Amino acid sequence: MSRVVVCGSLNMDVVVQSTRLPAAGETLLGAEVSFLPGGKGLNQAIASARLGVPTAMVGAVGNDSFANSLRGFLADNDVDSSGVKEVDGPATGVALIQVADGDNSITVASGANMHFKAAMLRHAPRRDEVWVAQFETPLAATGEILARAHKAGARTVLNLAPFTRHPARLLKSVDVAVLNEIELGQAAGVKLTSNSSQRSLAAACEALRKRGARAVIATLGPRGALVVSANGVEAVPAIKSKVVDTTGAGDCFVGALAARMAAGASPTEAARYASAAASCAVEWLGAAPSMPTARQVAARLAKA
Repeated sequence: MSRVVVCGSLNMDVVVQSTRLPAAGETLLGAEVSFLPGGKGLNQAIASARLGVPTAMVGAVGNDSFANSLRGFLADNDVDSSGVKEVDGPATGVALIQVADGDNSITVASGANMHFKAAMLRHAPRRDEVWVAQFETPLAATGEILARAHKAGARTVLNLAPFTRHPARLLKSVDVAVLNEIELGQAAGVKLTSNSSQRSLAAACEALRKRGARAVIATLGPRGALVVSANGVEAVPAIKSKVVDTTGAGDCFVGALAARMAAGASPTEAARYASAAASCAVEWLGAAPSMPTARQVAARLAKA
């Protein structure tokens, strides 16, 4: 089994639970607050590591107590955090997450994440690795790292979230692109919704394949996922779950996908496994703390 290397953001998530989301200018009393490790990069690294795959995290944090907490959490989950660099000045990233009725709204203060540079890498990518990136760190660093990994022969996964305009050449370094229907519409330049047809979604995925990505996976929440590759269009059904908090479900999918790719699975096989993992994650509060173990995912697949 090869190693997964996740390059991306690390945040402390301030999660506020309430019966509903406040209207503009409104103050709600009686909410509950939790401080939980997060950030798309950290979430994806934890998702991979909890599935038993050797995993390393690369990113930037500030010189503060949140940074120490995040490093400790990574270590407790057997993630190699030697590639997490401390930068002077900016604070560690923070995400304010408001949760109501199983849904969420998120505001991110990126802080040290936006000071991450490709020069911070301690080790060059290797052919037997899977490298993962997102758009919560500087685009220039993401592009350079993916290009290096692709040139070295490593498999690359890019989660185009939150969507950011990027150079056309970026996707030429991507083996698997992962994005939800909103991000897919933004990337393909078409209007997509949760009710868009499979045909429309597949066409948008194919547009990204033509730009260089070898496979494109659209994550569709309760509709499952759609995988578009050289093998055609393959639908991956969702697995029913009791939703508590959807925060981090997409990150769980990406981390689990990378973990299965590290074990040699095809994009479609990996997507089926990732869908089961995500269905477990939404049954718990928080992002990184909700990532399931391999045993939990196996049990979910057995019941599907």
